[in-house]
Amino acid sequence: MSREEKRVQRILFVCHGNICRSPMAEFVLRDMAEKRGIRDRLIVASAATSAEELGNPVHPGTRRLLAGLGISTAGKTAVQLTRADYERWDWLLGMDSRNLRNMQRILGGDPAGKVRLLLDFTAHSRDIADPWYTGDFDATYADVREGCAALLDRLF
Repeated sequence: MSREEKRVQRILFVCHGNICRSPMAEFVLRDMAEKRGIRDRLIVASAATSAEELGNPVHPGTRRLLAGLGISTAGKTAVQLTRADYERWDWLLGMDSRNLRNMQRILGGDPAGKVRLLLDFTAHSRDIADPWYTGDFDATYADVREGCAALLDRLF
């Protein structure tokens, strides 16, 4: 195993409020990594670009969907992305292009190329729709799952 393969990857998922998409990605990636036997090689968290939901738990739609898959979101509350996060994380992955613009503003740029869309790791880069507006948590989950699987394939 190469040195790069053994290195712990630090991944921060980011969306607007940190109650739907980014916590979904956080917990889905942890679950996938656990099932692949590489959970100890990842540090995963999520954050918001806005302050609107700070301190609130994961959205009930995300909680229900993940609970149905045996994935708990217990204890997670919304936190906000800060400029200091840029140095703490290897990857800062937004859910849509608006998130990326807000991330760039908060972070003050991306000189190391660490800010990307989650679905940039798939064959078809695109935004992940926000179920807060669409109500379609299943479609969001399908995109998150695709992105997380592709990310793990790329990193490991």
